[in-house]
Amino acid sequence: MSRRPSRGLIAAATATAAVAATAALLPSAGASAASLPQARVFMVNPVQSSGDQSLADHKDAASDIPASAYATVTLRNLDASGALSGRWAAVRSETGKPAAVAGAGSYDRSDDEFEQVMAYFWVNEAQEYLQGLGFGSELPGANDRVQPVRLNQWGADNSFFTDKKAEIRFGKGGVDDAEDAEVIVHEYGHAVHNAQVPGFGSSPEAGAIGEAFGDYLAVEVGSNAVTKYGWPMKADLACVGDWDSTGYSAAPHCLRRIDGTKTYADVEGEVHADGEIWSRALFDIRGKLGARTADRIIVNAQFGFAADTTFEDAALKTVATAQKMYGTTAANAVRDAFRARAIPGV
Repeated sequence: MSRRPSRGLIAAATATAAVAATAALLPSAGASAASLPQARVFMVNPVQSSGDQSLADHKDAASDIPASAYATVTLRNLDASGALSGRWAAVRSETGKPAAVAGAGSYDRSDDEFEQVMAYFWVNEAQEYLQGLGFGSELPGANDRVQPVRLNQWGADNSFFTDKKAEIRFGKGGVDDAEDAEVIVHEYGHAVHNAQVPGFGSSPEAGAIGEAFGDYLAVEVGSNAVTKYGWPMKADLACVGDWDSTGYSAAPHCLRRIDGTKTYADVEGEVHADGEIWSRALFDIRGKLGARTADRIIVNAQFGFAADTTFEDAALKTVATAQKMYGTTAANAVRDAFRARAIPGV
């Protein structure tokens, strides 16, 4: 999968072996923020937090981004290795120095290590968000495992999830992909889908649903973090990848949006473009039911999708899941969101 509409989908095709267990975890639950390792990260991304659409990448120059775009955060769920490895993520880089937890509070975007820290923090944040919805406790786990992440694998401006090692790979060039939390979480969305349904995305419409869910999850996890940490949000919530897309989109910069007007009549057979139909339906479900209820339904329904599902079958499964979890009012709200996209058979 990747970011730009011109990139092809890397569809997962097979189930993968379980990732080896990590070392004993450092304290997390109940530990004070001061007792955990500290790191600098972008508050989702610098365009979103500042509202400054003129920000631009100049070969990773630290001076191009104001200090106010960074936040100091705790790194949770780490193991005892001293590297960026823990309960939900294991990050490594092939084209730069490996980041050390001890230095995570001092890196900025001019350091290769900064992207590694971003990848660890935001993958962990995404899984913690899912855990907070009940996945892994009252509901089945949704990629509740160590997620391997590799940075700069190809030295190209492209990122994707691959089922070969159930791994997420982030590229470089322009704004390096792992500098934007929404790109990180988008790719994690593909890992979630593949964990729920091995090989998910093996048809054009399933591929489009995968791209849509990645965009939607990116917005949700970022929005949740903004609320949780009290960060500013000065760009449009529905815009995905504000910072990453500065090099190839006009201001206001967006990789894609999840509040577009496309319907099923606009299907063109390109997964990123067609995904905007599905992501708008998810965004509307959120608007009608609230983020928590919507996301519990949306993610839980995906366990019942076929790897090569159609929009129609996936929509019907989501409606049925809403009915089972929350009753007729919720099911009607979900059905209305898909009908507004003119998805057949709903």
